[in-house]
Amino acid sequence: MSDKNSKKEQDNEELQEKTANTEADEQDLNQEEETTEQAEGAQEDSVAAELAEMKDKYIRLMAEFENFRRRTAKERIDLAKTATQDLMGELLPVLDDMERARQSIETTKDVDAMLQGLELVFHKLKHVTQQKGLKPMEIHPGDAFDPDMHEAVTQIPAPSEELKGKIVDVIEKGYTLNDKVIRFAKVIIGA
Repeated sequence: MSDKNSKKEQDNEELQEKTANTEADEQDLNQEEETTEQAEGAQEDSVAAELAEMKDKYIRLMAEFENFRRRTAKERIDLAKTATQDLMGELLPVLDDMERARQSIETTKDVDAMLQGLELVFHKLKHVTQQKGLKPMEIHPGDAFDPDMHEAVTQIPAPSEELKGKIVDVIEKGYTLNDKVIRFAKVIIGA
C-alpha cells in the first residue's frame, strides 16, 4: 500500500505543480494582455497627437497661404499704380511743351514757327512712348491681311486683282507694346 500512497502523493504533488503552473501562466497572460492594452493605448495617444499636430500645421499653412495671396494682390495693385506714375512723370514735360505751344499759337502769326514747334513736341512725345516700348505697326496697302494684327472695318471692290483679300487702305494705325498688340490696325480689305 505504501506504493499506492506514494503514487497518490506523487500524483497530488504533480497536480499541485500543474495547478501552480497554470495559475502562473494565467498571471503571465494577464500581464501580457495589460501590457498589450497599455501599448495600444499609447499608440492611439501617439496617433491622436500626430493627427492634432498635422491639423495644426494644415491650419497654419492655409493661413500663411491666405496672407501670401493678399500680400501679392496688394503688391500687384501698388505696381500698377507706380508703373502709371512712372509713365506720367515722363509725359509731364511733353504736356508742358504742348501747353506752351498752345499759348504761342494764340499770340504768334508766324505759321512756320508754330509748325516747327509742334513738330518738336510731337517728336518728344514719340521718343517717350518708344522708350516705354510702344511701336506703331508698319502697314502698307497691298500687305496681306493678318487677323492677329489687323481689324477689318469693311470690304470694298479691289481696285486690281493683286489687292483681292489684301489691305487696300489703313484707316487707323495699330500699336504694339513690347511686341504685344494693344491696338489693332483698322484696315479696309479688297474683295
